[in-house]
Amino acid sequence: MKLRALEINDLPVVHELNNEHSIMSYWFEEPYESLTELQYLFDKHLLDESERRFIVEDDKNIVGIVELVEINYIHRNCEIQIIIKPEFSGKGYAKFAFERATNYAFDVLNMHKIYLYVDTDNEKAVYIYESQGFKKEGLLREQFYTNGKYKNAYLMALLKKEYIS
Repeated sequence: MKLRALEINDLPVVHELNNEHSIMSYWFEEPYESLTELQYLFDKHLLDESERRFIVEDDKNIVGIVELVEINYIHRNCEIQIIIKPEFSGKGYAKFAFERATNYAFDVLNMHKIYLYVDTDNEKAVYIYESQGFKKEGLLREQFYTNGKYKNAYLMALLKKEYIS
């Protein structure tokens, strides 16, 4: 298993993930994005210091993607997002990717705090985040809309001083 920087030739796989409703509902986003739009965004953010995107790979197979976004160098915080392909779920890839990205944020980018938003019904993800030391900081009532209804989300975060690398 390894993390590596997102490359332009990875975009077809990311496009596939971004258009899967069951996946994108966890990111609170509409599963609608053209490959052309994705390529435009890749080019636009290529030199953007407020984002880092990594491919999760195992034996040359793309397993998923983990991203550090909204990187704020003044307040030293960022949001973390992760997608693991459903066929690789439950095999430790999410934990691996999460650990590596968290390590990168704290030890390379010198972030003070990493945060995320998670559906309160996504117990598996909440468990993974808590096992990594993330704490619930708040409940965001009816924060996102999916499948015809509003859903709650937790705001979870980890401070660098709480992190053990």
